[in-house]
Amino acid sequence: MTDYKSVIHVVLGAISYGLLATIVKYANELGVHTSTLTFLQFFIGFLILTVLQFTRRVNTKEKATTTAKSRIKLTLWGSTLGLTTTLYYLSIQYIPVSVGIILLMQSIWISLVLEAIVNKQLPSKSKILGVITVLVGTVLATNLIQADIVLNPIGLLYGFGAGVSYAFSLYASSRIETQLPSILRSRYLVLGGLLLICLFWNRQIIDTFQVQAIPWGLLIALFGTVIAPIFFTMGIPKTGVALGNIIASLEIPVSITSAVLILHESVEPIQWIGVSIILLAVIIINLKTAK
Repeated sequence: MTDYKSVIHVVLGAISYGLLATIVKYANELGVHTSTLTFLQFFIGFLILTVLQFTRRVNTKEKATTTAKSRIKLTLWGSTLGLTTTLYYLSIQYIPVSVGIILLMQSIWISLVLEAIVNKQLPSKSKILGVITVLVGTVLATNLIQADIVLNPIGLLYGFGAGVSYAFSLYASSRIETQLPSILRSRYLVLGGLLLICLFWNRQIIDTFQVQAIPWGLLIALFGTVIAPIFFTMGIPKTGVALGNIIASLEIPVSITSAVLILHESVEPIQWIGVSIILLAVIIINLKTAK
């Protein structure tokens, strides 16, 4: 029997993630630099998770049991979170959010390739069919078949890079040190992302910092590094990873819809058909496991 409360948790997590790019691009249009936003997202997120972990430890009288090895491993893998966020936010400087989210979600098939390499086993026929479906949907969703559509190659490269990095982030979230409490794991993963962002942007964070960026940083920190991860860690263990992935793919239409409503981006009917095909691919890939 489906735990509908857990399904709602995953839906809320997907909505939270889906709003991020639109918020970031809107803040960019107001003059807030991407380096500041990415730094604030992870810095504020790390502070909030630290407070939550401390509060949980005090309330439950839980003792810290993490080893230095576990903390280092989570921090190193967490760098993929920072890289994903940086590349994704950079991509939407050059291409529409509606295209950026599609490129990010190429992680759907990249994750299957990664899984096949790690497990040294070829994917099932249904998963291979799902990959082909994703690629067909991507061509339609990015509107590449229209001759008069020109997408910035730099934006496409950043977007696809974000998809590759996101696949590694998903691997880390589902496989690395899963015996530890979710808030503790999230804290060290976010710390790794924060360190990567500091290395990537370096002095630019200081040079471009504006006080007006803080509310925007707080907003995306809440959605991207606190609310969504907590809802996912509450919901996915009960729905199962397969069903959780199907529900979490709602991030795609949420992101595109918010871009249309808030940024007034234009999305053609053929692009919605492509999005529908990608969502179908997610179902094809996960349906047998979800039953």
